[in-house]
Amino acid sequence: MMVALTLPLALGACGYNTIQSYDEQAAQAMKNIDAQLQRRADLIPNLVNTVKGFAAQEEKVLTEVTQARAGLMGALQKPGGTNPAELANANQQLTGALGRLTVAVEAYPELKSNENFLRLQDELTGTENRIAVSRTDYNGAVRQYNEYIRKFPAVMTAKATGAKPREYFEVTDAASRAAPTVDFEKK
Repeated sequence: MMVALTLPLALGACGYNTIQSYDEQAAQAMKNIDAQLQRRADLIPNLVNTVKGFAAQEEKVLTEVTQARAGLMGALQKPGGTNPAELANANQQLTGALGRLTVAVEAYPELKSNENFLRLQDELTGTENRIAVSRTDYNGAVRQYNEYIRKFPAVMTAKATGAKPREYFEVTDAASRAAPTVDFEKK
């Protein structure tokens, strides 16, 4: 009887419940990133179709965007859950392709003033902001979780329960950090 009463107290005092809570916060934050990246991926076909109507000769850029979107969708729908590093890489590929698309669009003033295009650009901009906030929230939750499972006495509980550090959502490619180059010279 005494063991039954002291077990919940011991588990609470050793940080088990806190580890579970922080792990769930990090998992939820990852799902928020997934939701925003899914929203972004869903907007891409409309943007591509709008640009296609104006800029048929930019097929290469449009193909790159479509392929990068497919890579992001594959990372989002991977069996067994989302891997933050793989998702960050797929996201960076899409960001680079969208940057090249934006540069291509600069050559089409009539496209830049098109109402559908402007609305899609606004939606993508809003989504990019949501992704940044979600990524920051996730990395904060991961930091809190990882920090907690390394502290005593929680480290003992973490080892006993097999709690492992989580991966941060980070930009994986230095080249994708660079801004796209605008070059209006026709070759």
